[in-house]
Amino acid sequence: MLARPNRLTRGADYKAVVRRGRRCAAPHAITYVVATGEQRAPRFGFIVSRQVGPAVVRNTVRRRLKAVCADALPNVLDGNDVVIRALPSAASAPYRQLHADVSRCLSRSAA
Repeated sequence: MLARPNRLTRGADYKAVVRRGRRCAAPHAITYVVATGEQRAPRFGFIVSRQVGPAVVRNTVRRRLKAVCADALPNVLDGNDVVIRALPSAASAPYRQLHADVSRCLSRSAA
């Protein structure tokens, strides 16, 4: 689970990351990363729309993405803001595939 300092909470922050961030597309998720230059912990946000499925499925996908980000937290640079948009195919994707997709995008942004 991600701690409070590691979560994006304001809509304006989500919008800024999606508009100004580097985009990395994968089969099940799109990852946006923006370096803010601030000295703070990296923050993560998740967008899981109704196209992914009913509420139970959306919440399952969101929990899986949070677990992936908690694993990747030590590899993300301080001050980075990350937004992950789940695609409809994420509903049927196994956890291992989601982990591989997001980790690949996060490692590309760190380079």
